[in-house]
Amino acid sequence: MAQSGAQLNEELLLCSLCLDLLKDPVTASCGHSYCRKCLQHHWDVEEVRRVYSCPQCSRTFTTRPVLEKNTMLAALVENLKKTGLQAAPADHCYAGAEDVACDFCTGRKLKAFKSCLVCQASYCDSHLQPHHDVAPLQKHMLVEPTQLLQENICPRHDEVMKIFCRTDQQMICYLCSVDEHKGHDTVSAAAERTERQRELEMTRQEIQQRTQHKEEDLKVLQKEVKSISGSADKAVKDSEDIFTQMIHVLEKRRCEVQHQVRSTQAAEVSRVKDLQKKLEQEITELKRRDAELDKISHTLDHSQFLHNFSSLPALSQSPDSSSLEVPPLTYFEDVTAAVSKLRDKMQEVLMETPTHITWTVRNVDVSLDEPEPSSREDFLRYSRQITLDPNTANNNLLLSEANRKATCMEEVQSYCYHSDRFTAAQQVLSIESLTGRCYWEVKWRGRWAGIAVTYRNISRSGWFEESRFGFNKRSCRLYCSSGEYLFNHNAISTNISGPEPSRVGVYLDHKAGLLCFYGIPGPMELLHRVQTTFTQPLHAGLWVGPGSSAELMKL
Repeated sequence: MAQSGAQLNEELLLCSLCLDLLKDPVTASCGHSYCRKCLQHHWDVEEVRRVYSCPQCSRTFTTRPVLEKNTMLAALVENLKKTGLQAAPADHCYAGAEDVACDFCTGRKLKAFKSCLVCQASYCDSHLQPHHDVAPLQKHMLVEPTQLLQENICPRHDEVMKIFCRTDQQMICYLCSVDEHKGHDTVSAAAERTERQRELEMTRQEIQQRTQHKEEDLKVLQKEVKSISGSADKAVKDSEDIFTQMIHVLEKRRCEVQHQVRSTQAAEVSRVKDLQKKLEQEITELKRRDAELDKISHTLDHSQFLHNFSSLPALSQSPDSSSLEVPPLTYFEDVTAAVSKLRDKMQEVLMETPTHITWTVRNVDVSLDEPEPSSREDFLRYSRQITLDPNTANNNLLLSEANRKATCMEEVQSYCYHSDRFTAAQQVLSIESLTGRCYWEVKWRGRWAGIAVTYRNISRSGWFEESRFGFNKRSCRLYCSSGEYLFNHNAISTNISGPEPSRVGVYLDHKAGLLCFYGIPGPMELLHRVQTTFTQPLHAGLWVGPGSSAELMKL
């Protein structure tokens, strides 16, 4: 009977939250009792909702109750402790194969509650009590239970390793420092931890910066997906409206246009989504690495910190993706233009010879498969009337002839501020973007001028090489002067031999990646030919030296 009564008392004095004997017992107004810390922690979690509940009966309280100690329960608990009776731990309180066991439990061991770095031992809650009550033990450093305490013991001298040898990059004990590591660069583990902590924080900052850049790039790609789809939808509608006006012979071609636009849309969207997926994976990996470093940074055990930090692989180098080059958001407009032109020439073309329409996937334009022009008359079939954009003109350039001529002046022109304006070089861009096959002619006068093609995203200011035609990867130019012709691209110059014409013809086949400069008038004489790959629509550009001018001719 006495044993039964004692067992009943033990069960009544268990906290339903921690399933252990009540510690500093308190009772809620509903009558249920808990350890003070257990109930406080439960209500701390509910603090966000501003509603507090009893874990057993779920009764709620609109204001957080003030907890008062239950002196009767506290006395019963103390009485049980004095008589040596303890509540039997629940099964989950015993250490399993993956748990850290208490070093002082006999028989079936309980899970360790803390590990002591000074004692080099792990304790369950009961055996840890002296570390709370005995003054000298209170100074010991307690950490979360770990099975790696033995790694802190020197295998040679059986002493705790508290010194770090920078010469050999390893933890040692004080006997090692006066023995085989004598004369080495040694510091305390805490000092080395401080240094490595700074390295860790710098690595985290780099990870966070990379993450931010990649998230910004991800937003750009998401916007591009939307723009590609919108542009594709518009191109399909416009081309279908044009094809409905054509005779039955072109019905098959209408289906081909629609199919190619959709295929291109799918390919482009797939490409961008692949980049999205890659960025998302990199962001996830960087965040995972950041979380891992954050966890390591909170490790109290210096030796464990150094062990974990040193075992981490170096952060892989990542190409700077913070400035993705995204082409202008005009993907399929040239489809509509090409189909319109095909409609006008349909009768003539079909009468001359059967023609196959070749669709360009890369640059999304529609063009007839025709041979490369050889005579000026052939080139003029692709002539484009090009005008200069005043918003891009350098302040020393005067535009005239309906914005087709640029003259370099000593006086600064009164242009309004615009973010597209060149500030470092005496240059100007065309309004028109150039795709497909294009031909135009430039006449220059004076000492020197430059005839260029460039992507629109070329820098407008900053370093001179970043914005000057021919001195970066985004542009190239033909440099013209009395007595010398040079071709410039990415700051590399190529001498050009031959005539020195004051009028130059420029032929562009965007799809084929072909750019040619010809000397005129007279027979078309090739000055320079470039074979490359264009990834964006191009713009014509003019660079004009002091006392000189360049004019886009009306053809």
